[in-house]
Amino acid sequence: MLTAIIDYESGNLHSAEKAFQRMAAETKAGKVVVTTDPETVAKADRIVLPGDGAFPSCARALRQSGCFQAMIEAVETRGVPFLGICVGMQLLARKGHEYEQTDGLGWIDGEVTRIAPSDPAFKIPHMGWNDLVIDHAHPVLDGIATGDHAYFVHSYQMAMTDLSQRVAHVDYAGDVTAIVARDTVIGLQFHPEKSAATGLRMIANFLNWKP
Repeated sequence: MLTAIIDYESGNLHSAEKAFQRMAAETKAGKVVVTTDPETVAKADRIVLPGDGAFPSCARALRQSGCFQAMIEAVETRGVPFLGICVGMQLLARKGHEYEQTDGLGWIDGEVTRIAPSDPAFKIPHMGWNDLVIDHAHPVLDGIATGDHAYFVHSYQMAMTDLSQRVAHVDYAGDVTAIVARDTVIGLQFHPEKSAATGLRMIANFLNWKP
């Protein structure tokens, strides 16, 4: 089995690559590669889309990437399991509203808006550890429970139109979307590679997920 982590110049992928390679080795889930090659994405059994930075610049970089059409074909036509991380998760939305309105992939029914805590003492960006609240069961959350914590760094979140696609959230003076999913697509707002045992468990679950 081959898992492709798409490199579209959206940030340092070293820690994500190492975490996925570690869990692939531990669970005998095949090979993990970071790639800019559309042929590698086209033949992958799993696809991971990371992302750091602003929604508009990441969206443009992804669409200009040689891997974009291969990714779309793999997910929409062949149903390849797909994981979006941080801005990679936000790109699953219909639209983003960071600096300017920008179209997303439209795979999840929501729009990306600035986090607006009800308490002004809660600073933006939302940065650090926060406890997950599980809304719906999902195979990638096997062994994960409400109260397990993950590491976040973000100022924008996905405001859900369809709450059935929100798998988990956190409380940051109001609900903040943490995990979304639909069909063979799942997105994590937090960084699993920085989220200790909780994040590594999710990575292992994704690598062995058979939708």
